Amino acid sequence: MRMLLKMCTKNMGLWSLCRLCLFMSLFGISAQTFAQTNSIENVTASQQGNNVIVKVGLKNALTTPPLGFSTVTPARIALDFTSTSNGMGKSAIDINLGNVRTLNIVEAGERSRLVFNLTRPLNFASVVEGNMLIVTIEGSGDVATPVNSSGVPVPATTELTGKQALKDIDFRRGVSGEGRIIVDLPSKQIAIDVHQQGQTIVADFLKADLPEVLHRRMDVSDFGSPVQTITTSSKGDNVHMVIEPKGLWEHSVYQSDSRLVIEVKPIKEDPNKLTQGSQGYRGEKLSLNFQNVEVRSLLQVIAEVSGFNVIASDTVNGSITLRLKDIPWDQALEIIMQSKGLDMRKNGSVIWVAPKDELLTKEKLELEQKAQIAELEPLKTETYQLNYQKAEAFKMVFGLDGSSPGIRILSKRGSAVIDPRTNQLFVTDVASRLEEIAKLVKKTDIASRQVLIEARIVEATDDFSRNLGAKLGFTDNSVVNGTLPGSGLGGNARAAIGGTYQGVANQTGQLGSAAAVVTDVTAGQFFSLPAAAIGGVNPGSVALSLFSSGANKFLNLELSALEADGKGKIISSPRVVTADQIKAVVEQGTELPFQVATSSGATSITFKKANLKLEVTPQITPDGNVILDVDVNNDSPGILTTSGYAINSKHVKTLVMVENGGTVLLGGIFTQNVQDSETKIPLLGDIPFLGYLFKTSGKSDSKTELLIFITPKIVTNSVADAR
Repeated sequence: MRMLLKMCTKNMGLWSLCRLCLFMSLFGISAQTFAQTNSIENVTASQQGNNVIVKVGLKNALTTPPLGFSTVTPARIALDFTSTSNGMGKSAIDINLGNVRTLNIVEAGERSRLVFNLTRPLNFASVVEGNMLIVTIEGSGDVATPVNSSGVPVPATTELTGKQALKDIDFRRGVSGEGRIIVDLPSKQIAIDVHQQGQTIVADFLKADLPEVLHRRMDVSDFGSPVQTITTSSKGDNVHMVIEPKGLWEHSVYQSDSRLVIEVKPIKEDPNKLTQGSQGYRGEKLSLNFQNVEVRSLLQVIAEVSGFNVIASDTVNGSITLRLKDIPWDQALEIIMQSKGLDMRKNGSVIWVAPKDELLTKEKLELEQKAQIAELEPLKTETYQLNYQKAEAFKMVFGLDGSSPGIRILSKRGSAVIDPRTNQLFVTDVASRLEEIAKLVKKTDIASRQVLIEARIVEATDDFSRNLGAKLGFTDNSVVNGTLPGSGLGGNARAAIGGTYQGVANQTGQLGSAAAVVTDVTAGQFFSLPAAAIGGVNPGSVALSLFSSGANKFLNLELSALEADGKGKIISSPRVVTADQIKAVVEQGTELPFQVATSSGATSITFKKANLKLEVTPQITPDGNVILDVDVNNDSPGILTTSGYAINSKHVKTLVMVENGGTVLLGGIFTQNVQDSETKIPLLGDIPFLGYLFKTSGKSDSKTELLIFITPKIVTNSVADAR
């Protein structure tokens, strides 16, 4: 190393020596670098079915196969070559075959690393053929089978029988509080699927077996990491592992040889950021470890990783000491800019980096220049014919309704005239504002889509009534011939023997004996409890009379009963068509008068509506559904009072979203009225069975159900659909 420095000092100036030292400090070049015995000479790639075959040519034959590992987030495969340098002269190769995007060659110390950037996690296999390494990347996601230079599969040195069993599952806590789940695999070729499912991490080891000692649930909450439990079980031919973290966290997965590591890192919540951790960044991850390096050199490194063209302003200078490990490149760029007071502007694939003050000053000058140009730019006049919208609707846009000038689309020098008769707009302004107005008119002057709304109001009734009653009476029609004792009446006389006294016979002659005959007797009733009428219909009755052998004494019994059963259904179906976001009303009914007292004490007649009314405002969503603001009234005249008719009101008001042509039940009202009545004679009405002769009973059961359905249909409009 000393001899090399002397040669450099002799053959080049002091500045060249400083540049060499800086280069060596950045990329870790040491004396051992010059002692590397092998180098990567060429890389070729081809596709064989779903697989990608990559051939890496080296200067010398490999003594041992390179160690490799893979990561899931991001999806990468890495191969490490010891005592090997990069002899290709470039560090990035575009492959773009199958699921392989690019290949990066990173040289550090006395080793080189090949990093394959994938679109999704895949398995790989490698085989050494002389001075060539052949890498097979399995595109199906299954276990990879290595192939030789001719594309023929290479048989495995040891044939596995049956499923491979996991060796061990361990948990460790990192120095920063992260939790590491370490799985010892039976082979580095086993297929693994690790993904986040909700708030858990799921790992499936395909075609693997789980020993009984590892079939368990590990509680690791005492370690102070985000990981709480690790549950491992067999699931078919696979091993299923569920990791349950808590709080804010993010995870990464990598595999080294036959060891899989799942790392769960805690995220410290920052109230000043919308996204926590690296979850809001999407760039590929990288690691940077520099001391006192120029900012412009770091920007060049980020440009190579990101693929963007980075332009740094001449005022970007200074050095920075930075150590970042496994973070997205866009997050690394933001950290660098924040530490040095820089900002960026992105235009397509170009990123311009400059100090914040410089960017703000430049943008301010550009705005001032545009404002000055607008003051001097000539005015033009354009005419806009409105076909579907009314011209008066643009008064607020142009600030012609007295609104604040700050919301006007016109410039300070612009003016507009609205002609309601021809429905035209005449606008005078600069060309840039006229273009904006033309776009506004094109966007707003469109045919409104229409909606047909059909409502169905179903009211069903079910009534049942039953009344029972009885009458019981007694009559005595006895006939007496001869003289009434103690009577001095002459002629015929009527006397009440049993029943009601009807009158006295005419008196003629002197007092003497009189013959009395009972000729008319009205039966007396013991009780009368008949069945009540239902709906103006009188009940039917059955009568029974019991009398003596002389037919002069009667016992009368009359039973009455009435039962009514009725069902009804009332269907109303109002329909209305309206434009999108325009209220529509349809109603039918009558107006009822009623009296209202005035302040002077007099009364006046006013009218109130008892209508079937549908009031709806539709809104068509971008996905073809319809949002309905519905107000439905179903009123009917009620009982007649001293002030007028009462109104039976049924009302539903709601906001609902329905698919086009679908039907939704807005609401329903179900009422049931059950009544039982009984009138009886005390004691007698309580006698079992015979008590029904001494009482009247009634039962009624009334059910009413109201259902309201609504169906919106978007009316096909070729003009509106075309726009």
